[in-house]
Amino acid sequence: MIEPFLIRAIIAGIGVAIITGAIGCFVVWRKMAYFGDSLAHSALLGVALGLVLGISTNLGTMIICSVFAILLIWLQQKKVLATDTLLGILAHAALSIGMVTLSLMERSVDLHSYLFGDILAVTNHEIYLIIFGGLTVLIFLFFNWSSFVLTTINEKLAKSEGLNTMFNQLLIMLLMTIVVAVSFRIVGLLLITSMLIIPAATARQIVNSPEAMAVTSSILGIFAVMLGIYISLYFDTPSGPSIVVASVVIFVSTLFLSSFRKN
Repeated sequence: MIEPFLIRAIIAGIGVAIITGAIGCFVVWRKMAYFGDSLAHSALLGVALGLVLGISTNLGTMIICSVFAILLIWLQQKKVLATDTLLGILAHAALSIGMVTLSLMERSVDLHSYLFGDILAVTNHEIYLIIFGGLTVLIFLFFNWSSFVLTTINEKLAKSEGLNTMFNQLLIMLLMTIVVAVSFRIVGLLLITSMLIIPAATARQIVNSPEAMAVTSSILGIFAVMLGIYISLYFDTPSGPSIVVASVVIFVSTLFLSSFRKN
């Protein structure tokens, strides 16, 4: 009989793999890996906000990450500094403030579980958040898929078609904030970007169309989660990093097979 904690871990892992696989394609296409990493780092301030105010850490993370995305776009429009410089300043400022805030709290905080995740400790409440947040992301992606893809492939053509490219960019960023907010308990804030990048990059090696890449990326993410959970249980290793290692193994294997097939 499968233990309840393992069933919760599998359900949560599959849910996160599906949404990170889908939104991760846009991270790869739009070269937003650094933004995703910065967003994840800033999320620690959201965790601190949630604990200080006594609200859900997921909600606190979503609030801070949304502010982060909106502030970044506003500063980009003001042309204050280069985007990568702005990302570095905002992300490290939020990360540092979050660390200081958590260290000043009277009650002890399991910082390791927030930074590196613990899928085996996922609760039913967190599963509901993953399902609700995941459905929200997938619905927005479904109804805006064509405009998102066109904006990503050719922004000038998208503008000529009457699309609001700035709004699309902001919406993609906000969808990423939801993904980070509901997923950080799986692989942690420091590693969540890997779930957005590695499966999508792997899928890019074996499929050609955007739709096929999104589906394949989600499937590969599910395989990585299942393999990572097995590695974690069998070798007694941290679950978050184990999932990332599994993703890397799949990526390297696919890259090798693709290179061999081309030759």
